[in-house]
Amino acid sequence: MKTFSTGILLGLFGAVAVSVSFAAQWPTWVMFVAWVSFYIFGKTIITSLKAFLQIALGIVMGLSIQLTGMFLSNYFGGLGLPVAVFLFIGSLAYMSKIKLLSNIPAWFLGLIIFFGVHPEPEIITLFSLFIPIAAGFVFAFLNDKAMACVSLRTMQS
Repeated sequence: MKTFSTGILLGLFGAVAVSVSFAAQWPTWVMFVAWVSFYIFGKTIITSLKAFLQIALGIVMGLSIQLTGMFLSNYFGGLGLPVAVFLFIGSLAYMSKIKLLSNIPAWFLGLIIFFGVHPEPEIITLFSLFIPIAAGFVFAFLNDKAMACVSLRTMQS
């Protein structure tokens, strides 16, 4: 019975998440990257907030890489973008020494989101990515709590 209940909850939350994502015209895969991040990085509000911050910083880093690459291409031609990538990705070795910023996989998830979505280099477009990311964490949190309730009830029966 527990497996059946878990399957129903996963399917229900997934269906609602996809419906909300489609209705809001969000990139659904971005929301699911955040959903998976909730489970990978610790399943608590604090770890989710830390992961969200670093994913967001990864997105900002992606924009910075793009803009710096465009600038450097004036001087280095086709090597402008690789030089920008080298500089910014290399800086993660130093930023990861700061405890709050030490989750390098979360930074890379932000980079994946940025380069996967190909947003216009505008602040409002960039910040609009944070909404499906936040929604993904919220859906994962709610799904996890619902599954814990079902698990607890199953154990008590």
